[in-house]
Amino acid sequence: MKKLLFVSLTAVLLLASCGNKNDIIITGTLNGGAGKMIYIEEMTPESRLFIDSIKLDSKGHFKFRYAMPYKTFYNVHVSESDYIVLLPDMGEKIDIQGDYDSLSYTYHLNAGAESQLLWQLQDYTNNGSRTLLDIVSTDQHNQQLLAEGAITQADYDAARKQTDSLYLDAFADQQQYVVHFIQDNLGSLATLIALYKPFNNRPLINTEDSFEFYEAVLEGLEESMPDNPHTLNFKNQVERTRFQYAR
Repeated sequence: MKKLLFVSLTAVLLLASCGNKNDIIITGTLNGGAGKMIYIEEMTPESRLFIDSIKLDSKGHFKFRYAMPYKTFYNVHVSESDYIVLLPDMGEKIDIQGDYDSLSYTYHLNAGAESQLLWQLQDYTNNGSRTLLDIVSTDQHNQQLLAEGAITQADYDAARKQTDSLYLDAFADQQQYVVHFIQDNLGSLATLIALYKPFNNRPLINTEDSFEFYEAVLEGLEESMPDNPHTLNFKNQVERTRFQYAR
């Protein structure tokens, strides 16, 4: 009887252990975040699914554990406009370090390869955002000088031509990075995030001019993870676009 009870308990423990093997664990410490909230969502193919809100402790630390239903994205945010995207593997542990008040610009990860890929993509996007901010600030300063009569219209037009050129260069730089990112990482879900990256609310890659990248991303995903819900959803989108172009 004791032997039977021991075997039964062992089986239960083994089942419990197996049930946790796909759990992801996300920890982090955010400077200036003591007592504040962070929010975690699963990014499903259709929408964002709220999972949990977590109050950071007195040191800005938090811990989150979740059973992944399949390989997918997770959005960790402190506000609607300040967030980071993670792409963990089953059973992965991720640690996040950064500043609470500027999470997307300051965070660093101890994580697997694909979440690191998304960090690299975000870091380059941040560089582009800083460049854009400088360009806009310069133009606004020149507009103020024009309004004050400190420069002529001709002076402003020449300056505007220069800032417009800087903007086009910055757009091309971000676009080139995204193109290489996609080409170098075909088969990764991270390419879906790259594919829809904008610059100043303008898509870096659009279906009308660059549909071949959509095709390449789909081909890579169908080869590496054909049954993943993100792959199936994206396949439907690509097929609808093909149909529109064929009409």
